[in-house]
Amino acid sequence: MTHKIAVLPGDGIGPEIVAEAVAVLHALDLDIALQTAPVGGAAYEASGHPLPEATLNLARESDAILFGAVGDWKYDTLERSLRPEQAILGLRKQLGLFANFRPAICYEQLTHASSLKPELVAGLDILIIRELTGDIYFGQPRGRRSAPDGQFAGAEEAFDTMRYSRPEIERIAHVAFQAARLRSKKVTSVDKANVLETFQFWKDVVTEVHGQYPDVELEHMYVDNAAMQLVRAPKKFDVVVTGNMFGDILSDEASMLTGSIGMLPSASLNDRNQGLYEPSHGSAPDIAGKGVANPLATILSAAMMLKFSLRETRAAERIEAAVSQVLTDGLRTADIWSEGNRRVGTREMGQAVIDALRGDAGSGKTILTTS
Repeated sequence: MTHKIAVLPGDGIGPEIVAEAVAVLHALDLDIALQTAPVGGAAYEASGHPLPEATLNLARESDAILFGAVGDWKYDTLERSLRPEQAILGLRKQLGLFANFRPAICYEQLTHASSLKPELVAGLDILIIRELTGDIYFGQPRGRRSAPDGQFAGAEEAFDTMRYSRPEIERIAHVAFQAARLRSKKVTSVDKANVLETFQFWKDVVTEVHGQYPDVELEHMYVDNAAMQLVRAPKKFDVVVTGNMFGDILSDEASMLTGSIGMLPSASLNDRNQGLYEPSHGSAPDIAGKGVANPLATILSAAMMLKFSLRETRAAERIEAAVSQVLTDGLRTADIWSEGNRRVGTREMGQAVIDALRGDAGSGKTILTTS
């Protein structure tokens, strides 16, 4: 059966890094059909909206979405509903992509690129599972008004609503415990139950779900302590599960333990294992078009796509091994470069991964179309 993949390059460095991931997919012995569509600022320029109906429909009809990045400073003056970032929020909501997998792995070859001492990050392998469709990012009501009461009654104020329902918490907790069973059987649930009613409820529900997984260890940790422990003793964590806002912050913090956010893939899945796969970094408009961006996070996101949504585990492992080989060979983009290594650009790094694949690559059937 042909795997149908929607390719959404987006803005900034998105087209450059996605092009390398697509080239890697071409080098595999797979039956895949890729179709490209605009998203983010590129889509706004083309059609006046960051997530056009045609792009959304393509995403809905695909087995998986390979996503680049969206955003550019020049769009900051647009009303919020038209800003490029609304495209990714819209895709998460419309496709029900509730579970975000953010691995933070420190490759042996990159321990000295981390901002922490090598002994703190050597062997680091954390999986942060972030709930994606609830919390303060989507809670209603939200907006601006005159403050109805309090010390500053009558003054202009802005407000957002943090909220979670039992089913939302239960399903992400099941994902975390099931993932832990395939790893070291330990889950850290991050909350702020000492202050927020929402996260006291979160803690209560996660504890209840844990009763179905007696073989998995569960610990609860306040988010401020979790942020501290990530830089104090990061290897004490295995699977971390948390809400949308806390997960947004902690996953970016964890990414820097590995040497560069340019190395980290991510996956956002719904209950059908349809997923959106993207690098953890942003669009970096300041380096767009310069050919210096690190494509490895996007290439590794393609590997996650093959593993989780397309069930092509062997192909995913081949990509991961090729990336490791390239690092062993000493190739580095600017974000991970150090003395004694060879500095390369985006295309050269992508080609090196393909070259590493060639030893066992077959003649796959790949169809590329553009809309």
